[in-house]
Amino acid sequence: MPYDPSAFPPFAVTVDLVVLTVRRHSLCSLAVRRGESPYQGRWALPGGFVRADENLAQAAARELAEETGLCVHDPAAPAQDNGAHLEQLATYGDPERDPRMRVVSVAHLALAPDLPAPRAGGDASNARWAPVEELLEQGSYGREGESGAPLAFDHAQILADGVERARSKIEYSSLATAFCPPEFTVGELRRVYEAVWGVALDPRNFHRKVTGTPGFLVPTGGTTTRQGGRPAQLFRAGGATLLNPPMLRPEV
Repeated sequence: MPYDPSAFPPFAVTVDLVVLTVRRHSLCSLAVRRGESPYQGRWALPGGFVRADENLAQAAARELAEETGLCVHDPAAPAQDNGAHLEQLATYGDPERDPRMRVVSVAHLALAPDLPAPRAGGDASNARWAPVEELLEQGSYGREGESGAPLAFDHAQILADGVERARSKIEYSSLATAFCPPEFTVGELRRVYEAVWGVALDPRNFHRKVTGTPGFLVPTGGTTTRQGGRPAQLFRAGGATLLNPPMLRPEV
């Protein structure tokens, strides 16, 4: 029998993005309000269908650029002001996750320093940063004056998985520096850990741990007063990718 593509049910692949940043000392995720069916009017994670001429990494990078204006940061290149860490998170393929057809989503996690207010694009009618606690609370999110509704598709689960990936990975890797500008203070890095973990850390103990870990931080030779008070020493991310010993998050 000759091959007949029409004999097979329609099948599509998408990429969804968990875009995390720290704004006003809170871990926030990018949320978009869907402007089209299905789930029109509901909040969701940014993402879209993989085009015929691109692979998964290219699709994720394109969606990231369209939604945030960020490019993917190459770890081998110098730090970029508009660069973001991007990594594959997980694959989601429940047969009922999308009412249109069988859709498998390959979710990606993107991390970047404090980002400006987003602008909606594509099929999104609105976009904004929201604290992850609000988005994850019973899988619902409502702006002031409106009732909350579950996030579209299975995006509450994808977001929860992305947040846990970030929380666990900064224990043993240098991933927390992806939330910082190219040059940062130890205090700014500590506030990243506090925002991601949702805890308060002892400043002296934290300073001792991060500056005592070989290759984690490299002094730039400069100082800054942008946080107020006395000039604070500036650092950049070092070459270390793993922290030994790890910096375990406090039990809460």
